[in-house]
Amino acid sequence: MSVSTEPHDRFVIGVDFGTLSGRALVVRVGDGAEVGTAVHAYRSGVMDSVLAADGRALPADWALQDPDDYRDVLRHAVPGALAASGVAADQVIGIGIDFTACTVLPTLADGTPLCELPELRTRPHAYVKLWKHHAAQPQADRINALAHQRGEPWIGRYGGKVSAEWQYAKALQLLEEDPEVYTRAERWIEAADWIVWQLCGAETRNVCTAGYKGLRQDGRYPSRDYLAALHPGFADFVQKIDGPLAALGARAGGLTAQAAAWTGLPEGIAVAVGNVDAHVTAAAAQALEPGRLVAIMGTSTCHVVNGTEVAEVAGMCGVVDGGISAGFWGYEAGQSGVGDIFGWYVEHSAPDGYASHELLTEQAAAQPVGAHGLMALDWWNGNRSLLVNHDLSGVIVGLTLATRPPDVYRALLESTAYGTRMIIEAFAAAGVPVDELIVAGGLTGNPLLMQIYADVTNRPLGIIGSAQGPALGSAIHAAVAAGAHPDVAAASAVMGRVDRDAYLPDPGRVRAYDALYAEYRRLHDHFGRGGDDVLLRLRDIRNAARSVALPTQSGEAALRLEVMA
Repeated sequence: MSVSTEPHDRFVIGVDFGTLSGRALVVRVGDGAEVGTAVHAYRSGVMDSVLAADGRALPADWALQDPDDYRDVLRHAVPGALAASGVAADQVIGIGIDFTACTVLPTLADGTPLCELPELRTRPHAYVKLWKHHAAQPQADRINALAHQRGEPWIGRYGGKVSAEWQYAKALQLLEEDPEVYTRAERWIEAADWIVWQLCGAETRNVCTAGYKGLRQDGRYPSRDYLAALHPGFADFVQKIDGPLAALGARAGGLTAQAAAWTGLPEGIAVAVGNVDAHVTAAAAQALEPGRLVAIMGTSTCHVVNGTEVAEVAGMCGVVDGGISAGFWGYEAGQSGVGDIFGWYVEHSAPDGYASHELLTEQAAAQPVGAHGLMALDWWNGNRSLLVNHDLSGVIVGLTLATRPPDVYRALLESTAYGTRMIIEAFAAAGVPVDELIVAGGLTGNPLLMQIYADVTNRPLGIIGSAQGPALGSAIHAAVAAGAHPDVAAASAVMGRVDRDAYLPDPGRVRAYDALYAEYRRLHDHFGRGGDDVLLRLRDIRNAARSVALPTQSGEAALRLEVMA
């Protein structure tokens, strides 16, 4: 398709900040045509074993990033996408961003990241904690236990458990392990809001992350009394996260001169309020209507669906008024490991001759359902929903001397589909209908995986019509912030796209998977709901064996941090 770039055409840019890189996408506001894209990899990537600044070892389950890598995406990917598009800079009217979440960092009052202060450059807690930083599980356990003990009204809105990935557990870990850095942190802010601050020069907080990750419900955050009961020094934590709150699709401000120089875009154009990569994708997939669940499948999976009523769903990540789009209650759930599990097997476990997704998929597809005799639990990176326990680990049962690599690979694919079915059934049981599954993300190109999901969930499966769902969703929100469309729903109808009913469930395979899913549930409950805590005990043994000494920067005795999840 030829793309007109006449002067009357208007364009927006969506920037998707992922786990390892950021992508910029130039999109025409009139029809959603994607006319140019560019990717920039983070220089420091994910710091999960050593701190890049000094090479010091990090404890297990840490995952840090350098915020200047995010600025580099603005400096490189945005101009690169603009150049690839052939669009003139003065035709761009707005920019929007999305981020992985909860990815959070401590800053000064002016937004300066603490890790950029020379005296804190080698303090691990001064850096961004990526969504997959799971070392705050003990703090999350205490947050949950105290909330139930006190009968805190907000805990039910999060399925009864707050995740170790979210703002409070990570901040409490910071306070307890490096109180000096905690005290220096005047702001504790989602990376989505921080990068918008960098773009427009004004701090905003988006309703999505404030609700799902910041525990803001019914206009309030958790009380000072509750926070003080967790730790006396935590009583004032809300002061670090409270700030101007804006709806999704709102204009956060205009592009500053500095950000214009980074990006090559006109100063003053609209900067949309930040958003989460999964939630923003619902608009790109034309899935804002209730009952259409979007599964954004990549290294992990996030499940989002709108509902007309508020309900408490056991094990969900949260329900937030307007958290996906205005006028609905937005529900979120997720799986901490999906594509990462398949990648782990291919890169580290598949024998020579089988280390290929394409070969393993081809051979796994030739099997009848259940022929491999295996069952796996999809907990290689812990469990986000429904158990909300990142100390859990993966399981495969049924292995024999006759088991071959395609058998294991298919069992891993199926395990993630079973995990998604658990989530769908939890929503349905709470009165939140899921009639249709729409998949976005990098795993949509695997037809076997997509068909397995349709058969396991017994629902029609659609595929988003864009390979860059989050970036397109951010562009849609940028178009609304710039005034090109009246609201996100209207922009989604014009700029979004989806191939509905791309995969339909096969009745015979559905019956076969029903029987296997029953076995998955038994295994799930045995290892995840108290039948046997062997997975937790094994992790404790591992952590004790891998304790790491981290010296403080104050000249005092070395601070010994036990390696904790």
